[in-house]
Amino acid sequence: MTETVLVTGVTGYLASHVVKVFQEAGYKVRGTVRSLKDPEKLQWLKNLCPDAKHPIELVEANLLDADSWNDAIKGCTYVMHVASPFPMGAVENEDDVIKPAVEGTKNVLQKCAEAGTVRKVVLTSSVVAVHGEDEMEPGKVYTEEDWTNCESKTVGAYSKSKTLAEKAAWDIVNGLEGSKKFELSVINPMLILGPILNVTSGTSVEVMKRFMENEIPALPQVGLVICDVRDVALAHLRAMIIPEAAGHRHLIYSANIWYKEVAEILAKEFRPQGYTIPTLHCPYFVLWLASFFNKTAKGYLSRVGRQLKVDNTRMRTVLKIEPRDVSSTLNDMAYSLIEHGIIKKTDKYKGKATEIKAEE
Repeated sequence: MTETVLVTGVTGYLASHVVKVFQEAGYKVRGTVRSLKDPEKLQWLKNLCPDAKHPIELVEANLLDADSWNDAIKGCTYVMHVASPFPMGAVENEDDVIKPAVEGTKNVLQKCAEAGTVRKVVLTSSVVAVHGEDEMEPGKVYTEEDWTNCESKTVGAYSKSKTLAEKAAWDIVNGLEGSKKFELSVINPMLILGPILNVTSGTSVEVMKRFMENEIPALPQVGLVICDVRDVALAHLRAMIIPEAAGHRHLIYSANIWYKEVAEILAKEFRPQGYTIPTLHCPYFVLWLASFFNKTAKGYLSRVGRQLKVDNTRMRTVLKIEPRDVSSTLNDMAYSLIEHGIIKKTDKYKGKATEIKAEE
């Protein structure tokens, strides 16, 4: 009998890719959404993998309603817990971010234990649960052994939410006994970039829009630590099926890349198609002056010249995933944003020579 995999929050950027990967691998996929009241808005999920052996099954569930997970988890062998709240804009009350993440994770994992059928849970955490502070130890290479210090005054609400939610998951799993016990693997991705599968928003989309829509007229020496959404989705499948992944965290990392390098890759591909992409360097003193009247510039100051060094050995040796080419990650994402209408088409736009089939 085909095993059923539950994927939480399937309308999300990453979760939709996770659904696609599991459907292509032949699994029955059940996905949770907040509401089933508007089927037309969810139709795109049913078209992600037209040749799937089993069509996706959609069910309602709410992170803060423990009982809503009973039917969602019933009969599932595996659970991919991807859903987590992400703040858009300034956070006035950090508990508004932390509570849903932590309590939602507890609710899902406790119901997995009660179900009695779940053999493994793969939790989507983040690099910010490994290092979420502003402080950075010079020369240090961060590994899965490192944890964010939530007592640091420089740790934001989102970093706290991911750190505390992951710790809660490990605490629950380590305390299970007998028939309730299941394995846990954790995925800790960097900033996720790569093609979208449906109209979406969030940090990843906003980062790409700033470059493609010329919102950064001059580029400070600021870096991004990135990974490809397709690698992260595959990591969930590999973490589920590879025995050595159980009981471990896995940093998913492609590259450290400066803003100027991002801009140069995009400019090479999209300037001939009518997009104005800045590649001019912004000296530190100009950024410093701008910081007095521009919040974005002020936010860049502490990041100038710094890059987070990350060890992705487990990604490559345990999960057997080699990072995709950065140019592919950036260009494929930009094309997908254009094709979905998030970035406007120019008169010179020709599209990608070989379209990304998953987006259609």
